Amino acid sequence: MKKEAVSLDFKAKAVFWLHVVLVIAAWTGPFLFSWEYMVLGFGIIQTQFYVYKSCLMNAVHGLEEEDDTTFYSHLFESWGFHPNRKKLKFFIRQILYIALGIFSVFWQVYLGNEALLF
Repeated sequence: MKKEAVSLDFKAKAVFWLHVVLVIAAWTGPFLFSWEYMVLGFGIIQTQFYVYKSCLMNAVHGLEEEDDTTFYSHLFESWGFHPNRKKLKFFIRQILYIALGIFSVFWQVYLGNEALLF
């Protein structure tokens, strides 16, 4: 195997696992981090969806977004669950991160819960 291929393979795997960590952070973030950081982060995510019509990390770790494939559908399918890709993509790109941002504000501001970390 060429050095370039190994390097690219390592980079793709590293970005894949970074993507996994960021997805976990998105789901747990409303409890761990200040709502201001979470809303900013979710805003950045939504902006990439609106501007680039894709998740920029997917291309780096080799996930093509043809046929409405998303990172979530890729994970689910690797576990043997085959969701409707079009509906899942709509939910992820148009609802999920906006809802998580709203939940972050609701949880911390309205209910008065403090972020566990910062």
